[in-house]
Amino acid sequence: MARLKLDFVQVIRSKRKTYYYFRREGYPRKELPGRLGSDEFMRAYAEALREEREEVGASGTLPGSMKALAVAWRKSNQFKELKAPSQKSYRRLIDSFVEIHGNKMVKTAEPRHIRAILESMSRTPAQANALRNVLRQMFQFAFDHGWRTDNPVRDIKKLKYKKKPFPTWSEADIEAFEARWPLGTRARLALALLLYTGQRRSDVICMGPKNIHNGSIEVVQEKTEAHLFIPMHPQLLAAIEAGPCGEQAFLVTQTGKPFASGNAFYNWFKECAIKAGVQAKLGPHGLRKAAARRMAEAGCTPHQIASITGHQSLAEVERYTKGVRQRVVAEEAMLRLVGPEKLLSSGNE
Repeated sequence: MARLKLDFVQVIRSKRKTYYYFRREGYPRKELPGRLGSDEFMRAYAEALREEREEVGASGTLPGSMKALAVAWRKSNQFKELKAPSQKSYRRLIDSFVEIHGNKMVKTAEPRHIRAILESMSRTPAQANALRNVLRQMFQFAFDHGWRTDNPVRDIKKLKYKKKPFPTWSEADIEAFEARWPLGTRARLALALLLYTGQRRSDVICMGPKNIHNGSIEVVQEKTEAHLFIPMHPQLLAAIEAGPCGEQAFLVTQTGKPFASGNAFYNWFKECAIKAGVQAKLGPHGLRKAAARRMAEAGCTPHQIASITGHQSLAEVERYTKGVRQRVVAEEAMLRLVGPEKLLSSGNE
């Protein structure tokens, strides 16, 4: 009986079973089901062969190249299980990387090569570290699927730099904005949604009448997928009732349509803030921090603040409200030291 010979079929035999894989150099192997030559096997083989031809032929991808790895990783369950915002961010980073380094071979990449690429991005260290994270996952995929015998990014450290936190809106900033944009304006509605829900701009632009339930606003955060019910603050209710609101989303453009993206909303809101005389460095995220600050000043615990903002890390909440907590704790300490009467009398002198 003639033996069936098929291109790219790898046979692995164990004591009890024989396994078949579609294996082309430079691409992850794919298990083929059933017995060699069976209908189930041949259907899976034909599908794998078709995918291989499309990927290599139509796209002009070099087998074993960085571009080939990027294509394979994007098709993997590991990538598909990432949250939508992460996938979007990773694609942008990968595309920029592949545009320059796509034809370089995966198996020849060394730590010094990756380190040199990252250090060349020292002017934008946050982007360099984000790329490092993506490459580490991508090369781990390469290791797990037999493209390499190691992960060259594993021991590469992040670029050190001092982060510049988003500045928080002060009460004076908020008052100036409200004075310029009264109830009934789109800008005032935007401010109220940001300040009284404590959410990111990507979530605020999606809020609409459909999200209101029993006096609360329902939010499913795009970034974390946290499911929140935020009680309606009276000031927010007043802003919504004053409008103008869209049917699908509260916040709409001049044409009456929802904002196409968080960035489009960001640019418009920044213009409104500048027209109100608010510092140019202040943006929507600063109002999220202002919401946390206000709650901390009202005596809310980090857990209570996180129940509104949706932070999954209490350390992040502590960072947002560090200045407030220091002031409150310092006042409590001084009261214990000198007593309320002496502290008040010294403050009046």
